[in-house]
Amino acid sequence: MVSRGQDINNTSGGVLEERDLFPENSSSVALKLSFFLDKLFGGTPKVAIEFWDGSKFGNDDSEERIYVSSPQALVWLLWSPNELGLGRAYVVGDISVSGDIFKLLDSLDRQIKNGVKISFRDLVGLVYACLRVGAIRRRPKPPEEEFTARSGKLHSPLRDKKAISHHYDVNNDFYEIILGQAMTYSCARYIADDFTLEQAQEAKHDLVCAKLGLKEQPGLKLLDIGCGWGSMAIHATTRYNAEVVGITLSEAQARYARERIKRLGLQDRVDIRLQDYRYIENEKFNAVSSIGMFEHVGMVRAEEYFMKIKSLLLPAGRLCNHAISKPGGSKLGEKTFANRYVFPDGELIDVGEVVLLMEKAGFEVRDVESLREHYRRTLEDWVTNLERNYDKVVNLVGERRARIWRLYMAASANGFMRNKMAIHQVLGVIPTENGESLMPPTRINWG
Repeated sequence: MVSRGQDINNTSGGVLEERDLFPENSSSVALKLSFFLDKLFGGTPKVAIEFWDGSKFGNDDSEERIYVSSPQALVWLLWSPNELGLGRAYVVGDISVSGDIFKLLDSLDRQIKNGVKISFRDLVGLVYACLRVGAIRRRPKPPEEEFTARSGKLHSPLRDKKAISHHYDVNNDFYEIILGQAMTYSCARYIADDFTLEQAQEAKHDLVCAKLGLKEQPGLKLLDIGCGWGSMAIHATTRYNAEVVGITLSEAQARYARERIKRLGLQDRVDIRLQDYRYIENEKFNAVSSIGMFEHVGMVRAEEYFMKIKSLLLPAGRLCNHAISKPGGSKLGEKTFANRYVFPDGELIDVGEVVLLMEKAGFEVRDVESLREHYRRTLEDWVTNLERNYDKVVNLVGERRARIWRLYMAASANGFMRNKMAIHQVLGVIPTENGESLMPPTRINWG
């Protein structure tokens, strides 16, 4: 195992010399790459890295291991020297991992503190190292699982529909495995340590219903924007006799939700539509839930989004906006793994900005709640479901997509754990002409 003491480093900070890049007797792949790896990790990696020739770098005692099975892994990184290059190598199988994926990603994140960002100087070192191990090759074509349908203006209805389809129209059977019986693709709420995923999702739906006043006054009319597979609509109807309109841009979701509604005999109370919220006209609602949908709206459309929702609400109507956020806001960049493979055109907006935008649209903001730790646990449960049923998942969607979702969910869980991302429910109300909110005096009955 190559350790830091065996690495050949240019410690002078001056111009690279040949001996820095070509240490004597560096016959193994690990030694040939030691200069670059040492720079990348800022020392010896706390995980083990094993190469196709059997040589190793890092901590050989670690149970968390990275396997680089081919020089092609370096080709991906050379052409995209960032997380996208590493992600592509992982997706196609040129890099694989073993051990606890949460521990592995957390260890990498702590060592590579600024993410995978390679300076020009380090890139030169990588080029020389790649030359020595036979990894200088033409630019490879990105894996077909990458999202490429980016025609049209950002967050236009047509482009949003394509992005949503990429994210959600994977395979309903796949989502049944990942999400479990709850069929809810958003943060759950674990109000007891022994809660199952299904119980936690039910508790989340019940909290939203309480915040929206459905518990106080059964029979209200609810608009569920981004209704997914119909779980929130079903909960609101069966528990509180709500009349629900659920909208989604995903054909697969709409089809699945309608089948669930029909099996339960709820067609007279729930209407699932394949519709963009921008095109709802001449309807009024007592409440609007938006759970895990706002991340697709984007800052450029956020003000329009809240103004549109306000126009759909009756006096004293309420909105619960449940969305991932990030301090300062964050567009998922073109070179990020999440943007290319799972969440195209996604954007995380600072919760403070969300509050200001809601107030600007005419909402009185009444409650802001963070569920950050709950989302970490939700993601861990989803990854557990995937890993327990890995062969089934591969049969349904292929090895590459199984890898994509395992990496995406595990990395997201670590992001919530380390407070790099947050998730908030923001509750707003449209006051009456007299300024009344008709809100309960306390949160005591929300549960």
